[in-house]
Amino acid sequence: MELLHNLYIGFGVAFTPENLFYAFLGCLLGTLVGVLPGLGPVPTIAMLLPITYVLPPIAGLIMLAGIYYGAQYGGSTTAILVNLPGETSSVVTTLDGHAMAKNGRAGAALAIAALASFFAGSVATLLLAAFAAPLAEVAFKFGPAEYFSLMVLGLVGAVVLASGSLIKAICMILLGLLLGMVGTDVNSGVARFDFGVPELQDGIDFAIVAMGVFGFAEIMSNLEDSGEQGDVAVAVGSLYPNKQEFKEAWPAAVRGTALGSLLGILPGGGAVLSSFASYTLEKKISKHPERFGKGHPAGVAGPEAANNAGAQTSFIPLLTLGIPGNAVMALMVGAMTIHNIQPGPQVMASHPDLFWGLIASMWIGNLMLVVLNLPLIGIWVKLLKVPYRILFPAILVFCTIGVYSLNYNSFDIFTTACFGIVGYIWSKLKCEGAPLLLGLVLGPMMEENFRRALLLSRGSYFTFLERPLSASLLGAALILVLIVASPSIRKKREETFVEE
Repeated sequence: MELLHNLYIGFGVAFTPENLFYAFLGCLLGTLVGVLPGLGPVPTIAMLLPITYVLPPIAGLIMLAGIYYGAQYGGSTTAILVNLPGETSSVVTTLDGHAMAKNGRAGAALAIAALASFFAGSVATLLLAAFAAPLAEVAFKFGPAEYFSLMVLGLVGAVVLASGSLIKAICMILLGLLLGMVGTDVNSGVARFDFGVPELQDGIDFAIVAMGVFGFAEIMSNLEDSGEQGDVAVAVGSLYPNKQEFKEAWPAAVRGTALGSLLGILPGGGAVLSSFASYTLEKKISKHPERFGKGHPAGVAGPEAANNAGAQTSFIPLLTLGIPGNAVMALMVGAMTIHNIQPGPQVMASHPDLFWGLIASMWIGNLMLVVLNLPLIGIWVKLLKVPYRILFPAILVFCTIGVYSLNYNSFDIFTTACFGIVGYIWSKLKCEGAPLLLGLVLGPMMEENFRRALLLSRGSYFTFLERPLSASLLGAALILVLIVASPSIRKKREETFVEE
């Protein structure tokens, strides 16, 4: 009954005209950045962070969340019609989605992707509502030692589940932790690592790093491309899957939902890992694996369900424990801190309207996205013909205005440009920016809880092992490290992220 009462509060908040408008705006922008290759939810949310200064907290978070899960829907459109994944999590959708389009079943593939996404998003939202409250109750029992150990586990999980080199992911996290130490020490009040630059005494602004590494660097990377948008399928055709396609798609959608929901909760999980893992699972359990890559409906339904479920359940550790599991959740932490809201279990008690309103808006947003993605396919196809050379100046100007509006200081623009150049170099070296962002967000929180734990234990480092929950979390982190160090596990991990 309490859950129903909370959902009643949430839908009451979400159904206000203002919040419905921002939910629709977020879903529309998410679909747009998902459709257009070269854009994505991370740089888009990074660019829009300054706007949340002038929006009510609930409206701002609803809009940003809509961009994230909306991009998962939009990314499938280009993957199916053009064989270009508009979003990273849609990479595997190109394998069977575009093959279905070439076989004259583009409309059926789009419908399967949209319906699987809606089903997965709806189920994941229910899981978020059901498990958020119990997890938040458990989180209230956490002390500084437990929070520190949980953040260690989160960072280790982000390394283990990150695509690419483990060594590079570890280096990026360590660099993020170091950047988080720049500024005035909270305990002593002494400025550190500011190199005598007054603008750095308050630390490096999270939004500046995000916009540089993901916004400016993405623009530079995309300008290298030839600009060819690919061949759009000649005719979309009927949007109704036939009986055989539906029969093959719905079990994959159910499995993808379950797998994505689980992986989304894990630190470092989310939409990308979920979609790759789902495709691998479907191919391995199929009686006809040779059909994959040639237009198998399960190869569309499974990954699309998984990436949407993973995108929405990744809000669970953020809202209940205050721990961001991926780059987008780290940006959501930034949006919450802008409004002086500390993410974690206290959000449910101190801001129940925000907590439950955000959850309710996700279900409404999923419904909006079905409407946006099926009847408006013609509009999205036309947008694919817009050359990137026309888009990027507007994106760059918008980024620059957003950076300047943070503190009305031109120093921030130059800092963002520097991070953009460095981020571009990192992309060339195959170094992911997401671990850096997680390290930057969690670093100050880890340091604060580490010091608190030592103060309470009178300087004893054994406090992290003497407390059972803290020791269990550190043990889990150690086990993860040992598992991923195994050559066989490392090989399977690499295979999971390789396009077939």
